[in-house]
Amino acid sequence: MSLRTLRGTVVTDGRRLPDTVVTIDGDRIVDVVPAARRPGPPEQLPPPSEQLLLPGLVDVHNHGAAGHGFPDATAEGALVAAEHHLAHGTTTMLASLVSAPAATLTERIATLRPLVERGALAGIHLEGPFLAVARCGAHDPAAIVPGDPALLDALLTGAAGTVASMTLAPETAHYADLLAVLAEHGVLPSLGHTDADARTTTAGIERAGGARLSATHLFNAMPPVHHRAPGPVMACLAAAARDELVVELVADGVHLAPETVASVFDLVGPDRIALITDALAAAGMTDGRYRLGSMDVRVHDGIARLAPRTDPTGEPEDPAARPIAGGTARMVDVVAGTVRDAGVSLEDAVLAATRTPARLLGLGHEIGSLAPGFRADVLVTDAALRPVEVLRAGRDAVPRPVG
Repeated sequence: MSLRTLRGTVVTDGRRLPDTVVTIDGDRIVDVVPAARRPGPPEQLPPPSEQLLLPGLVDVHNHGAAGHGFPDATAEGALVAAEHHLAHGTTTMLASLVSAPAATLTERIATLRPLVERGALAGIHLEGPFLAVARCGAHDPAAIVPGDPALLDALLTGAAGTVASMTLAPETAHYADLLAVLAEHGVLPSLGHTDADARTTTAGIERAGGARLSATHLFNAMPPVHHRAPGPVMACLAAAARDELVVELVADGVHLAPETVASVFDLVGPDRIALITDALAAAGMTDGRYRLGSMDVRVHDGIARLAPRTDPTGEPEDPAARPIAGGTARMVDVVAGTVRDAGVSLEDAVLAATRTPARLLGLGHEIGSLAPGFRADVLVTDAALRPVEVLRAGRDAVPRPVG
């Protein structure tokens, strides 16, 4: 039997285990024990290390990287984007699309479906098109349509099980019928890009009937909280506190203030938070011009926004007034920022980037933890959470060139 051993401080399942050895056989973890208790001569072990051993990171909301966006890339470009994130520690990820005409969504699903079937992607995330135009964010408002159960069923039937989740607004037409279609196809509903009030949002959560449910990038593309109009944010936080829903947080220092991130961790805990990147093609790239579906994006100082327009007087619009158009960070950057800037413990931040999203996807028995029997997805970092080595199913991840 050929075994591989890693040694360092293991951070998994909300715990920190100093000087621990992880033993891998093929694509599985077979043992996780303190170095002092591992059988055999000490000289057969790797030397003591300051490295951190984390479960492979899980990103349930990601539009691309390395110059390639899932809403418009070729299959080869989509693979480059996925492998870029893999090389930075994200061993499980969904490819997120944006609102688009039915023909475009059908084509994108057909392009990405083989990558899901071969395991390069864990699934496809449909972000739209059944959203609120008033909260379209970086989506093309012309591509947003009222809820259409027949269209949804056709898309999911063509996807043949490769669509894993869908963002929809609880106030969209035929919402209950859409939930039924999603349930029939085993697709996770996620509430977002909504202009609904708290009552409508709570009713939408209740209609999900206790099924797996999430909130797409909480706070973003939603009405702000007001003491007489708590809106969807407070409804989702209350549901998360009742263990009815998982909230996504884009904790990249741009989408949310660090204090907001810290407050949500304090309020609902890491078991009900999935950290996400909402990355677009600009992740891992320099400032410049990019696309998010049909929309032009400009990245300046690492912040992606829809490209400025010219107002009726001929004056160019202030770029800072344009909507944020996704993220430029990788998941390991989000985890590091959550710890460094929001003051969240490393154990909690890692749990929200591993076990919680794994369970949200229904994969909590397979990924998201460093424990015997789990797939050997391991992110090795230095003390500052800089990636040193990435294993997926026991194999080293090799990055592709960016471009």
